[in-house]
Amino acid sequence: MFQKVRTLFNRKGSSDAPLPQEVPTIIAPEQPFYVVGDIHGCHDMLSRLLDQITSDAVGEEVLVFVGDAIDRGPHAAKVLDRLFELSHAKPQKTVTLMGNHERMMLEFIDDPSDRGARWLQFGGIETLASFGITGVSQRPDAEDALDIADALEAALPDGMLAWLRALPLCWRSGNVCVVHAAMDPQRSYEEQNEATLLWGHRTFFTQPRADDLCVVHGHTIVSEPTITGGRIAIDTGAYRGGRLTAARIDTDQARFLQA
Repeated sequence: MFQKVRTLFNRKGSSDAPLPQEVPTIIAPEQPFYVVGDIHGCHDMLSRLLDQITSDAVGEEVLVFVGDAIDRGPHAAKVLDRLFELSHAKPQKTVTLMGNHERMMLEFIDDPSDRGARWLQFGGIETLASFGITGVSQRPDAEDALDIADALEAALPDGMLAWLRALPLCWRSGNVCVVHAAMDPQRSYEEQNEATLLWGHRTFFTQPRADDLCVVHGHTIVSEPTITGGRIAIDTGAYRGGRLTAARIDTDQARFLQA
């Protein structure tokens, strides 16, 4: 289904995040493209949304995924397979960003009994189950954690782990920046740090940028996609009963599709 076309200027939307100071939202990509919000293992929604994008597309627009393809929902393995295949079939037209959940999964594979252990408490158990690894505790002992990490690494298709490790943190077209979580309003696009891009920033929703960049992001769930204060929010809570949202970004506007 289509959402109403949003105009160049701010408007208040329904959001779980605080509303920023009103400033113009300038949307000026080099060319039109699509951005898909946080999928979180919702493969059926992803399939329906990709069908809509295929029908909606004018040409071979770039398709960007904001990260958090995995965890929470039931079909993370299928989602990863789909994105992995798209990235190889159309490498110049498909961009999959790193989300904080992909980063946590990689930390678990690399250090399951220490730094990576938190992943199991943030949706990792659902992702493991989607790969056929079941009966996992949120707090396994060190030996079990190592076995689980080995089982996950073995379950990943050939080449997928290297692909996951190489996922970019951000992507840009014109003045439009796509990131998973946030950008520090006081730093340029080139100076952003990984923690901000993956986990957010305390002033992202309250301090307007001074450089006229437009930031498309997921991570923070909103009840409907919103354009406000130089930000376009598209995580509409697919895994918790919401919808999966994509935005078509074009000059002076963003148009939303949902499944």
